[in-house]
Amino acid sequence: MSEAKRTIPRPMPKVNVYMETKPFWDAAKNGKLVIQYCKDSGKPQFFPHPVSMATGKRNLEWREVSGKGKVYSWTVTNSPWPGHEDRVPFICALVELDEGVRMLVNLFNCTQENVKIGMPVKLCWEKLSEEINYPAFEPVMRG
Repeated sequence: MSEAKRTIPRPMPKVNVYMETKPFWDAAKNGKLVIQYCKDSGKPQFFPHPVSMATGKRNLEWREVSGKGKVYSWTVTNSPWPGHEDRVPFICALVELDEGVRMLVNLFNCTQENVKIGMPVKLCWEKLSEEINYPAFEPVMRG
């Protein structure tokens, strides 16, 4: 008698009212990547915070960014965590956006043999549900 492999549903991101992430997820749903900027200092910040990391004030705005960057660091995940059993191995990368902030993301369309620190990457989307697009990145193809 064979046992069916138990599959745990993949955890979904949730809008965090305290951290005010709704604008991020609303933009992602529409295929746009946005980050916060401090209106007083002009400095970008990611991940979302209720206050400016530069000034401590609540004077923030969301701006769409280019979705271009470079691999700052990366690792290969071989041990699945709940809901990700069918995804291993996968590349988890810290990407530095052209705008100067870093995002921890999945790197798609790339093998661990091909990924390099400093490699140019661009935004792509992982559709988790009808409501949630999750930002990911892939190598920039040079032609």
